[in-house]
Amino acid sequence: MTGARAANPVELFLAMLAAERGAAANTLAAYRRDLTGAEEVLGDLAMADAAALAGLGPAWADLAPSSLARKCSALRQFYGFLVDEGLRADDPSPGLPRPRARRPLPRLLSHAEVEALLRRAEEEAAGDRPEAVRMLALVEMLYGSGLRATELVSLPLSAVPRDAPFLTVTGKGGQQRMVPVGHCAARALSRWLALRPQGSKHLFPSRSAGTGHLTRIRLFQLLRELATRAGIAPEKVSPHVLRHAFATHLLEGGADLRVLQTLLGHADIATTQIYTHVDSARLVALVNARHPLGQARGTGTGVDFLAPRPSAD
Repeated sequence: MTGARAANPVELFLAMLAAERGAAANTLAAYRRDLTGAEEVLGDLAMADAAALAGLGPAWADLAPSSLARKCSALRQFYGFLVDEGLRADDPSPGLPRPRARRPLPRLLSHAEVEALLRRAEEEAAGDRPEAVRMLALVEMLYGSGLRATELVSLPLSAVPRDAPFLTVTGKGGQQRMVPVGHCAARALSRWLALRPQGSKHLFPSRSAGTGHLTRIRLFQLLRELATRAGIAPEKVSPHVLRHAFATHLLEGGADLRVLQTLLGHADIATTQIYTHVDSARLVALVNARHPLGQARGTGTGVDFLAPRPSAD
C-alpha cells in the first residue's frame, strides 16, 4: 500500500461505483454489506493477502452458491479498484473461495410453451376486450424485448415512439437503454394504445383511482392465470422466466453475447453469461458449420473436426 490511505478504501470504492458506474443506492448498500461482512472476518480489507482471503471459505461455507459468488465478485472488484488506483501493488483476489459452478436456470420455457402462451393471449384478445389486449401486449413485450417486470409495468407513455421500432427503458441504477420492439409486439401495443384508459402518464395504468401503474405482483398473477388457461403449469411462468426465455432463445439463434448484454441492460458481462447454457450439440454443429476447419481445404468437403479422430495405430 502507498501512503494515500487517509480515506477509507471501501468508501473510495463505493464513491467510484456511484460516480463512474451510476450505481443505485440499493446497489451501493449491497456492496457495502458484502465488504463490511468480509471485513468482520479479515480485519483491514486493504491489507489482506491471498492466504487471508482463502480463510473466507470456511467462514462462508453455509452460504448459497449465488450469495458466495456475489460476495466474491464484490471483493474482486474492490481489489481491482485498489490496484488501478495505485493503492495496492498486488491483487490477492485469486485466493478467494471458488463458488460451486452455477447451475442452469431453474425454470425455462421451451419454444412450444412460449408459442402456446402467445397463442392463447392472441385468441383471447381477438374481441378487443381491453384486459385481453393489455395481456397480449404485456406478454409480447416480456418475451419480445426481454424487459424486467419493473421496467415493463412502469413504462411511461412517452417511452413508446411514433415512428421508430424502439422503446426507451430506464433500468437498474437509472441507466437508460434502447430496446427493440418486434412487429408482433408493435401491433399489440398499437391495439392497446387505442383501448388504453386516459388520464395516466403510464403505458399500463392501474385500474384503481389515481395515476399509478400496474404492479409487479398483479403482472405476476395475470401471467400465471394466462398460463393455466394455455395448459402450462402456472408455477413455470413468471415475468422473469419470460425474460430468461427471450435471452436464451435469442442466444440459441446466434445472437452475440455482448449484444445480449446491451439488450438486457446488464452492467457486467458476467451476468449475461448465465445464458450460455445452450444445448452443447447445437454449439458443436455451429462450430462445424462455420469454423474454417469445418471445410476440407480445397475440396469443399465438410469435415467434422470436433468428432473423435481415428487412431493412428
